[in-house]
Amino acid sequence: MFGKVKKIFFTGVFGILYVSFVAQLVYVIGWAPSFDSMLIGLGLLSLEWLILIAARYLSKRSSNSAQHSNGYRRR
Repeated sequence: MFGKVKKIFFTGVFGILYVSFVAQLVYVIGWAPSFDSMLIGLGLLSLEWLILIAARYLSKRSSNSAQHSNGYRRR
Protein backbone atom coordinates (compact mmCIF):
# COMPACT_ATOMS: atom_id res chain seq x y z
CA MET A 1 0.00 0.00 0.00
CA PHE A 2 2.71 2.47 0.99
CA GLY A 3 4.66 1.53 -2.12
CA LYS A 4 1.77 2.57 -4.37
CA VAL A 5 1.33 5.88 -2.55
CA LYS A 6 5.07 6.52 -2.72
CA LYS A 7 5.15 5.71 -6.44
CA ILE A 8 2.20 8.00 -7.22
CA PHE A 9 3.64 10.79 -5.05
CA PHE A 10 7.10 10.73 -6.62
CA THR A 11 5.69 10.42 -10.13
CA GLY A 12 3.54 13.48 -9.46
CA VAL A 13 6.41 15.46 -7.97
CA PHE A 14 8.73 14.69 -10.87
CA GLY A 15 5.93 15.52 -13.32
CA ILE A 16 5.49 18.92 -11.69
CA LEU A 17 9.25 19.50 -11.83
CA TYR A 18 9.34 18.65 -15.54
CA VAL A 19 6.48 21.08 -16.27
CA SER A 20 8.23 23.73 -14.19
CA PHE A 21 11.43 23.19 -16.15
CA VAL A 22 9.63 23.67 -19.48
CA ALA A 23 7.95 26.84 -18.18
CA GLN A 24 11.31 28.22 -17.04
CA LEU A 25 12.84 27.38 -20.43
CA VAL A 26 10.07 29.25 -22.25
CA TYR A 27 10.50 32.20 -19.89
CA VAL A 28 14.28 32.37 -20.35
CA ILE A 29 14.10 32.11 -24.13
CA GLY A 30 11.11 34.41 -24.58
CA TRP A 31 11.58 37.16 -22.01
CA ALA A 32 15.31 37.45 -21.39
CA PRO A 33 16.32 41.12 -21.67
CA SER A 34 19.67 40.39 -23.32
CA PHE A 35 21.59 37.58 -24.94
CA ASP A 36 24.00 37.35 -21.98
CA SER A 37 21.19 36.92 -19.46
CA MET A 38 19.61 34.30 -21.74
CA LEU A 39 22.87 32.31 -21.77
CA ILE A 40 23.17 32.55 -17.97
CA GLY A 41 19.55 31.41 -17.60
CA LEU A 42 20.07 28.48 -19.95
CA GLY A 43 23.21 27.51 -18.04
CA LEU A 44 21.32 27.50 -14.76
CA LEU A 45 18.50 25.49 -16.33
CA SER A 46 20.93 22.87 -17.60
CA LEU A 47 22.36 22.58 -14.08
CA GLU A 48 18.82 22.20 -12.72
CA TRP A 49 18.10 19.55 -15.38
CA LEU A 50 21.17 17.54 -14.35
CA ILE A 51 20.10 17.69 -10.70
CA LEU A 52 16.59 16.58 -11.67
CA ILE A 53 17.92 13.63 -13.66
CA ALA A 54 20.24 12.63 -10.78
CA ALA A 55 17.37 12.83 -8.27
CA ARG A 56 15.17 10.69 -10.51
CA TYR A 57 17.95 8.12 -10.96
CA LEU A 58 18.69 7.94 -7.23
CA SER A 59 14.98 7.67 -6.42
CA LYS A 60 14.51 4.74 -8.80
CA ARG A 61 17.73 3.10 -7.62
CA SER A 62 16.79 3.34 -3.94
CA SER A 63 13.29 2.02 -4.56
CA ASN A 64 14.65 -0.91 -6.59
CA SER A 65 17.25 -1.81 -3.95
CA ALA A 66 14.69 -1.54 -1.14
CA GLN A 67 12.30 -3.70 -3.12
CA HIS A 68 14.85 -6.46 -3.69
CA SER A 69 16.78 -6.47 -0.41
CA ASN A 70 14.05 -7.46 2.12
CA GLY A 71 16.32 -6.49 5.01
CA TYR A 72 19.01 -9.08 4.38
CA ARG A 73 21.41 -9.99 1.61
CA ARG A 74 21.89 -13.34 -0.01
CA ARG A 75 25.21 -14.51 -1.33
